[in-house]
Amino acid sequence: MDLAAWDEQYRKEADSATERESVPNPLLVEAARDLRPGRALDLACGTGRNALWLAQRGWSVTAIDGSAVAVEILRSRSAHSNIMLDVQVADLEKTGFTIAPERYDLIAMCYYFQRDLLDRCKGGVAPGGVMVVIALLVEPGTKLSPFRLQPGELRGYFADWIIVHYREGTDAWEHKIAELIARRPALANM
Repeated sequence: MDLAAWDEQYRKEADSATERESVPNPLLVEAARDLRPGRALDLACGTGRNALWLAQRGWSVTAIDGSAVAVEILRSRSAHSNIMLDVQVADLEKTGFTIAPERYDLIAMCYYFQRDLLDRCKGGVAPGGVMVVIALLVEPGTKLSPFRLQPGELRGYFADWIIVHYREGTDAWEHKIAELIARRPALANM
């Protein structure tokens, strides 16, 4: 879906807002539950259900999305709730946002996957920090896509990390997904 289509989708959703849009993803909740709040990056944040939840719990959150409409909705929601967020419009496919090395204690990439962004994300996680990924899997009868993964593929990208959680299956909408929580190993003692 192109950015104009996403803008239109978010406009429609804003007119018919549901409670689900304010509930954070359960995998993100599980990943952050026992972490001390630090810096978090929410990529392809949409209208910000994960970013808002993290910020309400003391995280310093940067939220990025390519849809100007989604970002405006998130800015409005955060202002209405008096929650401070760094919210930016950036097309992640065109390197519209730079991920600083070892800056974040948590990076979330939920329902968005971009292979050429993954190494930058992994490099942006501080030693001992975590990455949360939920990605759609290729399904029989669907076209191959750079944004969908083959079964087992996601786990392979994190072979050098500590995998805290990994599951392939279906989500609440019957999409085939892979989900992962991985911890970047802490630096060896010197």
